[in-house]
Amino acid sequence: MALMKKQYYIGLMSGTSLDGVDAVLCRVDAEHCEVLQSHTHSFPETLKARVLTAIDAQTTLQEIGTLDHLLGILFADAVKALLEKSGMDAENIEAIGSHGQTLWHEPAGETPFSMQFGDPNIIAAQTGIPVVADFRRKDMAFGGSGAPFAPAFHKFLLGEQTKGVCVVNIGGIANITVLGERLIGYDTGPGNMLMDLWIAKHKGFPYDEDGNWAREGSVDYTLLEAMMADAYFAKPYPKSTGREKFNEAWLESVQRLALSAQKKKSKTEALHSNANNNSSFLIPHSSFKPVDVQRTLLELTALTISNEVLKFNPDMLLLCGGGARNRFLVERITMLMPNVQAGVMEQADNLEAMMMAWLAYKRIHNEPVGLKDVTGAQDNTILGGVYR
Repeated sequence: MALMKKQYYIGLMSGTSLDGVDAVLCRVDAEHCEVLQSHTHSFPETLKARVLTAIDAQTTLQEIGTLDHLLGILFADAVKALLEKSGMDAENIEAIGSHGQTLWHEPAGETPFSMQFGDPNIIAAQTGIPVVADFRRKDMAFGGSGAPFAPAFHKFLLGEQTKGVCVVNIGGIANITVLGERLIGYDTGPGNMLMDLWIAKHKGFPYDEDGNWAREGSVDYTLLEAMMADAYFAKPYPKSTGREKFNEAWLESVQRLALSAQKKKSKTEALHSNANNNSSFLIPHSSFKPVDVQRTLLELTALTISNEVLKFNPDMLLLCGGGARNRFLVERITMLMPNVQAGVMEQADNLEAMMMAWLAYKRIHNEPVGLKDVTGAQDNTILGGVYR
């Protein structure tokens, strides 16, 4: 029975999109991580709204503590639902790996820090299973950016000798893994997050299924240029980012920049036109069509991903994460890289939750995680705290 107990781990992941808690039951050993059962637990709209308010506006210490508690209950409920679905007893699970809900991730500056909520004590108490959590801050204590973790897991899954392959995980934020003699990985920029935000605001949908709404619009290249001018995209790796950077305020600011650029261009063209034939020239509209913004946001994700992939001239690109289900986004990424063979990984939707099960396995066995080449940390170290 003890041997069985050591084989099974649960991984919990709630990303920046806040579209649900992914829970997976995995059999993990030194060479494999196999999904036996998966479950996506609904994220209550009221709780989602409170999390977004805490991120985007001023909050209180009381609200911070309340959110930590409520998210802990949510994650515990996700585990219970997964166990019921799988028929597995809690006593057979060695540990739960819980990423927590990121509210703020700030790896740069004088006081780098990262905040993931969802009290692991509550998860452990309500499920009767040890919980491994708080993975990012140990890496940051060693000078790393605390993200992304996915490259180390991709290397574990695909093997030490894999070369000429890039993996891109498109969650709320997109991150790239470059497999080869040296492991490279970093966040490329927005994945689904801004697209989800925009369609929720204008259509009331949690996401743009298959990119169908974006497909109806046109790229506004002035807006795209304003987006691409952000300093993050030119910053060298290692780097990581999140909702604290790419959010509604950021989107509003780039729209203002684009409108200003349009007006300056129109005035210049109007002056030139009047000088030649004394005709008038219309000043552009004062806002963008929502469907065109959606299309431009999709192009931003596709372009920032393809720009980074092409830097490494890979033979193959493997896509995973929720964005791999967006057919139009995958089409655009593929078209921007015609000489790179692209495909979607097996278990594409579950990889991040699988990664948390694997990280729990690593912590329970006191094994360091090979992330220093990815995050810039001084050394590889054991990640996460254990809550029994």
